[in-house]
Amino acid sequence: MTFARRHSFFIFLILGLLSAIGPFSIDMYLPGFDAIADSLHTTVAHIQLSLTSFFIGIASGQIIYGPLLDRFGRKIPLIVGLVIYIVASLSCALTNSADNLIIYRFIQALGSCGGMVASRAMVRDFYGPTESAKVFSLLMLVIGVSPIVAPTVGSFVITHWDWHGIFLVLAAITTCILLAVIFFLPESKGANSAISLMPRPIVQSYWQVFRTRQFFTYAFAGGLASSGLYAYLAGSPYIMITLYGLDEKQYGMVFAVIASALITASQLNRYLLNVYSSAKVAKIALIVQSSIGLILAFLCTMGTMNLFTMIVLIFLFLGSQGFVFPNTSALALAPFSRLAGSASALLGGLQMAIGALSSGLVSYFHNGTTVPMAAVMAGCASLSLFILLAGSPRPAGIHQDQTRR
Repeated sequence: MTFARRHSFFIFLILGLLSAIGPFSIDMYLPGFDAIADSLHTTVAHIQLSLTSFFIGIASGQIIYGPLLDRFGRKIPLIVGLVIYIVASLSCALTNSADNLIIYRFIQALGSCGGMVASRAMVRDFYGPTESAKVFSLLMLVIGVSPIVAPTVGSFVITHWDWHGIFLVLAAITTCILLAVIFFLPESKGANSAISLMPRPIVQSYWQVFRTRQFFTYAFAGGLASSGLYAYLAGSPYIMITLYGLDEKQYGMVFAVIASALITASQLNRYLLNVYSSAKVAKIALIVQSSIGLILAFLCTMGTMNLFTMIVLIFLFLGSQGFVFPNTSALALAPFSRLAGSASALLGGLQMAIGALSSGLVSYFHNGTTVPMAAVMAGCASLSLFILLAGSPRPAGIHQDQTRR
């Protein structure tokens, strides 16, 4: 495989789209909760369980794909996962039962995991540990567009068709991605028959990854920082629409503005990495994020928060995340080559599990105020910083002159 081909824009685009399937599946149907609940003769709270089931599926499913990607290569498990996603999306579109929707969303999440795990592993395969942080920043450009585009597309579909159309659109988009994977995405690592799929070796492989100090520190630090985003996703519809009186269109605009912080920061990160190490950028970003989170929680607790201030603080909070995610992901995966698939799966599984927990905490402590969302966001960022400072491993697999800066 030539250098030009490996680094082509089209490869970046496919990997980015694979990474964005999960986030797009979450954000696109958020504006349709009321319509889905009315159509299926149930409550919005019941429909929210389909979001919870998606989080559970996307957290647990990634663990399944890790050994498969190491054993059979990257593309075959990826293609199988995309097919599962398409079938589950069509099932969601055709269902007339809220309970079935919850089940189908779980299966849909299992399918989307293939793209998320494979894309991270292929970044590690193609570009190695030194360039991975920059590549993850580029992928964030595609992933970050999801919160901007997806709610708008979802609102358009609901307005001109109905909520069933959301899942038909998701199936159509993923079919196009599947065709691109089959015909244009090169295999980054072939099958390895030495990798066993028996339970004991699989557990041993995951344990080998988990007990690596660098992985543990950066996976949990990055996962906790990311979970602040999921707390925002869980709490913002009620806060922005019910408490502050925004309509769906205004909420979509605010959502897009806040999401732009994530995109902008992730692209600035690429240039910062020419001067500073990934470890240093992640540390500074977490200090900023935890500080902003504490200010947000304090103002909400004191009852002095207004809509404009909240938007600004969340904008800065998620902007910090744009620096955290690419660097912690690259540093967590850097020590691994043979087990890159398992490491990618465990990284994603931990991140989504923590994200599901944070969104669940926002719902559990819901009291009709802004405090639960703000408190969870602040707690996640602060705990992330604590883990990073406590672990502070010397990054392995990164070029030596980077680690000295």
